Amino acid sequence: MGRLSQLGVSLALAGAFGIAGAAEYSAPAGQNYPKNLYWGDTHLHTRNSADAYSLGNMNLSPADAFRYARGEALTAHNGMRVQLRRPLDFLVVSDHAEYLQGFYRFFVDDPLVTGTAAGKQWLEYRDSGDMVSLFGAFVASMQDPENHPAFPEETRRLIWRDVAQTTDDHNRPGRFTAFIGYEWTSMIDGNNLHRVVIYRDGADTAGQVPPFSGQDSLDPRELWKALARYEAQTGGEVIAVAHNGNLSNGMMFPMETVDGEPIGPEYASLRARWEPIYEVTQVKGDGEAHPTLSPDDEFSDFENWDWDNIGRSEAKEDWMLQHEYARSALKLGLGFDAELGVNPFKVGLIGSTDGHNSFSTPEEDNFFGKFPESEPGAQRIENIMAGRLWQNWNIVASGYAAVWARENTRAALFDAMKRREVYATTGSRIRVRFFGGWDYAPGLIHEPAYLDVAYGNGVPMGGDLVEPPEGASPTFILVAAKDPDGANLDRTQIIKGWLDGEGALHEKVYDVAWSGDRAADPETGKVGPVGSTVNLADATFDNSIGAAELAVVWRDPDFDPDQRAFYYARVIEIPRPRWTTKDQAWFGVELPDDLPLTIQDRAYISPIWYTP
Repeated sequence: MGRLSQLGVSLALAGAFGIAGAAEYSAPAGQNYPKNLYWGDTHLHTRNSADAYSLGNMNLSPADAFRYARGEALTAHNGMRVQLRRPLDFLVVSDHAEYLQGFYRFFVDDPLVTGTAAGKQWLEYRDSGDMVSLFGAFVASMQDPENHPAFPEETRRLIWRDVAQTTDDHNRPGRFTAFIGYEWTSMIDGNNLHRVVIYRDGADTAGQVPPFSGQDSLDPRELWKALARYEAQTGGEVIAVAHNGNLSNGMMFPMETVDGEPIGPEYASLRARWEPIYEVTQVKGDGEAHPTLSPDDEFSDFENWDWDNIGRSEAKEDWMLQHEYARSALKLGLGFDAELGVNPFKVGLIGSTDGHNSFSTPEEDNFFGKFPESEPGAQRIENIMAGRLWQNWNIVASGYAAVWARENTRAALFDAMKRREVYATTGSRIRVRFFGGWDYAPGLIHEPAYLDVAYGNGVPMGGDLVEPPEGASPTFILVAAKDPDGANLDRTQIIKGWLDGEGALHEKVYDVAWSGDRAADPETGKVGPVGSTVNLADATFDNSIGAAELAVVWRDPDFDPDQRAFYYARVIEIPRPRWTTKDQAWFGVELPDDLPLTIQDRAYISPIWYTP
């Protein structure tokens, strides 16, 4: 029987048994929501970054970074072998656009760079072995680009095509995603305004237009306009990810533009369009909340960097903090939305490392620092960064970008980032689902197919709730499972921010599920500490406390349908030894007296917004 005849018989049989056109017996066959969780890093530097190269990473390339992320063992700058216990699913190598690949090419006497005005300016530094001044030239290019020449257009174009093609060469659709990307590095008066730019596209599209750098403009509005031009010119797609607001001295989530004009509809619309996610945690400190802003939140004092800006040029003042931390920014966004009709700070939350030694190592027991000088060894506790940028013991082993997507491809992961179905962790692979709706039943979390209802009757992390039924309050599903290789869970929380009728902004932290037989305080609703199993002498802990999974359906008891609000979740682990305590036990070093010895890693889940 021929193939067409066989097909006819098969269709006839299907019709006879009532199959054709019938509902699927296999329920998942009819569902198209994201079922897979992918782990990655959207912010990593290699020898192609001028600061990484001048501070010691002279040999590990983007190709090495991708190989390492996929699970290969490499030799670190300190001579140790380094490997991930669990490879990443995706990686963005985000080398600085300013002098991209320039220092490496300069020191191998590549005429593409040595013949430029910048290359000739660097010759005296090279000849004298003055790497500090060379690093200074890079830093100055981020603050005073007019007096520090950029590479010619053709040089930038050729270098960028090489970078994009290298990324394509390491992309493995379905198994490992290598994103093309770079970092736009603006540092006005020493204040951090950096963004990572991520492409959905391959080298044939992304390679057509060189990166927009801080030497083109230090104003984020000009970056956003450049991204719009890229999309119009190529048909491609791109987003930007801001980071380290804690080192911006009040400029990351501002009330006015860099030239002193009040934030208006144009700024708000541009930022909302091009920056759907924010990097809330990384090696240079955690940026979720601050105890000065959230004094009633006992977990807000976590790995805060709050003494000055990235350039070490100005001390921190309290007024700056509300314009630096994600929770405060989310609240400010509600005010802008009410005033302008658009929320410039409507962002999902991710973490990444910002490592500069080509290794993505966000976990406490495998942390290889930020630069080569902070790789493991007895010296890294005492060492101070070149130029006295910061003390090594303050560096944070963080973080991960977690993405819910349909498959491990550039398109699927990028689309998830744009719709904000993502979350951050500070170094653990905690698995979290978070949904909001109007009619989730309290027992829904006990149903094996709860996801069908969660997606069907509500919105996932990053979504919007609108049009509440009469008398209804928003209801949230929060399901969290421990990292299989990590610590048990202490508690899950939902953080609410809202704008009242008088225009005042508020916040409240709700403990919604927790481990053990602890009881919430009847007056405050707070749950006491989980305890600790950490043995400081040998830097170990065990999972004899905490829970492997916490799940809850929670209804907002304080909902006002006339008030704008957002809700995001925070999942907190039991204490474990901090990476510095690991170093103390392994290398026999002494730690500063005021240094935390334990850490409670956590996940920050992208918000769900309610707009009247």
